[in-house]
Amino acid sequence: MIRKKGLTMDNTYTLPPSTIDTPSAWYGHEMAKNTDIWLTYLSAAEVSELENAAEHFQSDNLDLGLISKENFSLPLLEPRLRDLREKLMHGIGFELIRGLPVTAYSQKIAATIFCGIGAHLGRPRSQNAAGHILGHVRDLGLNANDAGTRIYQTSERQTFHTDSTDVVGLMCLRPAKEGGQSLLASTATIYNEMQRRRPDLVPEMFKPVATDRRGEVPPGQKAYFEIPVLNWHRGLLTGIYQRQYVNSAQRFPDAPRLSGAQVEALDFFDSLANDPQLHLSMELQPGDMQFVYNHALLHDRTAFIDWPEPDKKRHLLRLWLSLPDDRPLPECFRQRYGSIDIGNRGGIIVEGTKLNVPLDAKN
Repeated sequence: MIRKKGLTMDNTYTLPPSTIDTPSAWYGHEMAKNTDIWLTYLSAAEVSELENAAEHFQSDNLDLGLISKENFSLPLLEPRLRDLREKLMHGIGFELIRGLPVTAYSQKIAATIFCGIGAHLGRPRSQNAAGHILGHVRDLGLNANDAGTRIYQTSERQTFHTDSTDVVGLMCLRPAKEGGQSLLASTATIYNEMQRRRPDLVPEMFKPVATDRRGEVPPGQKAYFEIPVLNWHRGLLTGIYQRQYVNSAQRFPDAPRLSGAQVEALDFFDSLANDPQLHLSMELQPGDMQFVYNHALLHDRTAFIDWPEPDKKRHLLRLWLSLPDDRPLPECFRQRYGSIDIGNRGGIIVEGTKLNVPLDAKN
């Protein structure tokens, strides 16, 4: 293991071994041939259990923000969800669950089922300054080039990135008319390929870069945070990345400038993520639930063309979850995550943020 001088908070950074051997270091072209590893199906009994739990929860007229393992009982599914949590943290880092007949549900029931499953996996986190712990991913017609726009609010290509939480979950209510595929890539595989093809660029990925908060600034913090894209901490590689926001952070006069070597490294990192041999593409169908471990994987969404009818437009529900018994994160993550306490970290909190669960949010 090599210890090099860098620019992190303790003025050093540590490089991993030249090859990281972990279950999450997979190649997309191989995953595409082995769908049984990551595509799972709900049984009729499991669907019935979810529906009954949702109806029972709604019969008590409780706010959806109060949902928990105790009031959303899933004795049949609980062992499966426990295995899913292990798969996310210590396995391939993602899973797609299919078979939920969401088109037969009201949006309220669908959201209740999704939040109930989330409660069995981890603790929900705020996804924006408004405190939404249930997100709505859809095109709001906003300008992707506007520095205040979050890319998921548009129909544009997102590019490979991570979210500021341990796990991101998506439930597809309606797909787009055309496009909008979900893409996943392994952070460890990209690192391994960088070491194999351009080892000279690898150290640049472990130096801090400024990333734009897009106006969602916690009290006492800068308009951007400075965390390396790749972090080697306690024997684990952890990534945090959003290239558009790295680029837009350069608008701040006091933000550290990207060096030529850093730009070259980020460009090469992006080219590897976009390599069809490395990433996995999937179509989300109505009722599909996808869970992705942000610390080990990057995710993306292709551009899409939506339906003209309002009731047919692409719409996904989203959860950000903090997992119990998860990996430790380096101190520098506190800038973005607020807390780095395992099981209670991540999300976006600004002055005045109050957690809430909008069933039909406009942002």
